[in-house]
Amino acid sequence: MKNLTLPIRFGIVTSAVLIAYFLILALLGKHTNVFFSLFNGVITGFGIYETIKYTKLRQGKGFNYGNGFTAGVTTGFVATLLFTIFFALYATELDSGFLDELSTAWSKDYKNFQGIVFFTVAIMGFATTLVLTLSFMQLFKTSNNGKK
Repeated sequence: MKNLTLPIRFGIVTSAVLIAYFLILALLGKHTNVFFSLFNGVITGFGIYETIKYTKLRQGKGFNYGNGFTAGVTTGFVATLLFTIFFALYATELDSGFLDELSTAWSKDYKNFQGIVFFTVAIMGFATTLVLTLSFMQLFKTSNNGKK
């Protein structure tokens, strides 16, 4: 559990930044434009990158691919889970018309549109986490090639 405290803390901070970004967009009336959600990947990526970097600094020579991958995935999953919970609360309790504004055509065609949107938010976050963690680990892994 001690090895997961840093990724969990970074995941909580990353989710807080994601929530703050969403609320800023909501204040500006831009939260229904899905184009702005692309920046969520940048925020999540920065959180994952920093987690892996600090994990490598903390572990020194003991750092390996598995440790970095675990740290990155944990950070992203915690951030995604917390943001998805916030998103669900926002869409159902704080602004009940939000999902209708988000997609007027789809919300009328599907009976469980809320569930589909929440599931999509979670899956997008988890997929982004895996891809970014694998990408960043290419930067942080130790090379198996010997010095010439």
